[in-house]
Amino acid sequence: MADNTFITTGNSGRYITLNNYAFNNADAYALGIWQNAYISIKYANNIISAAPTLPNTANVNQYLGEAYAIRALMHFELVRNFATAYAVDSTKPGVPIINAFNLDPYTVPTRAVVKDVYKQIISDLEQAYKLMTIYRGTAYFSKYAARALEARVYQNMGDWADAKTTALDAIANSGVTLLPSTTYAAYWANPVVQSASTKNETFFEVASDLTSNNGFDQIGFIYLTVGGGYGDILATPELAGLYSATDARKALCPVGTRSGQAGTVYLCQKYPNPANGTDKDDIKVLRLSDVLLIAAEAYYNLGDIPNANLYLNKVAQQRDPSFAGWADAGTQVLEDILIERRKELAFEGSRFWDLVRLNRSWTKVKNQNPLTTVAVAPGNIALMFPIPLNEINANPNITQNPGY
Repeated sequence: MADNTFITTGNSGRYITLNNYAFNNADAYALGIWQNAYISIKYANNIISAAPTLPNTANVNQYLGEAYAIRALMHFELVRNFATAYAVDSTKPGVPIINAFNLDPYTVPTRAVVKDVYKQIISDLEQAYKLMTIYRGTAYFSKYAARALEARVYQNMGDWADAKTTALDAIANSGVTLLPSTTYAAYWANPVVQSASTKNETFFEVASDLTSNNGFDQIGFIYLTVGGGYGDILATPELAGLYSATDARKALCPVGTRSGQAGTVYLCQKYPNPANGTDKDDIKVLRLSDVLLIAAEAYYNLGDIPNANLYLNKVAQQRDPSFAGWADAGTQVLEDILIERRKELAFEGSRFWDLVRLNRSWTKVKNQNPLTTVAVAPGNIALMFPIPLNEINANPNITQNPGY
């Protein structure tokens, strides 16, 4: 929905409404996000509610902390998808806060305001951070994965002092490190989650293998045609043009071909394993590079330009050792950070949220050849999903978002 990708001409019919900014209150994608997030919250609440009956051990506290972190993550995704951005207006209606296990199927919660949803998210992440002491690998939440998520939440709030504190904690104490540029593409090509003995790049990812999230509609299918994939989504030439010839990330946005699509075609190679029958590509939710760039943005907003450039270049020069480094001043530093975030986090879902939280306008490419676009500006009703019609019909206490 941002300016990095578009749906190819010869598409399978998926995500057309999102690509064209033409969805309504019966949109299946909005319903899927709403339902699955609250189902996950229900499971997390089930674990949390059992805590008083369980022994106070490191293992129990770890599982409990993971439940708090998942509950926070789901409320965060809900409030971002279905409400006004915190930094734009935190007093607008948010989403229902469900923080207790409830077996009553007729519960009709109201929408808490955005700032109260974020308050709940921060509370849950602080609790998760205190409880978790065991690192079980990247397929599970950990102490510093919770801290990394908290930094992202503060970034979305525009709370730069706390964004800096939490980001630096995750950077300094997690043990997670960036890989050299020579092995960065291989990191994406390897679908195996990291074990408890490995801490490269990733804080937390959603596993997809024979036992976890094993389904046909795996993320790689939407980008590539191998293994019967749809290959619906392509990168824009604008995004591809940001990578220098010596940037390791350029290999993840190569020139390719796509049936029915005219002109030069740029692919996404971050999810190259849709045909792998035993282990498909995982969804990387929290990565060190993102947290480093959050620290850079926090330093910028706190007026510390030298440290903003320092943390910005920790990512930029790691990916492109030939790059002399960013060295700008003033408001251009923020633009540099956004460019680096765009390059580093492409195809991971961050670009849209960066533009929304900063109240920016942009041009969404609907198709590259022939070029068709849609102008997206602050106030566009499609910057947040409609509350699903099923929920509106079932819950008289739920109000709909404007324009739907």
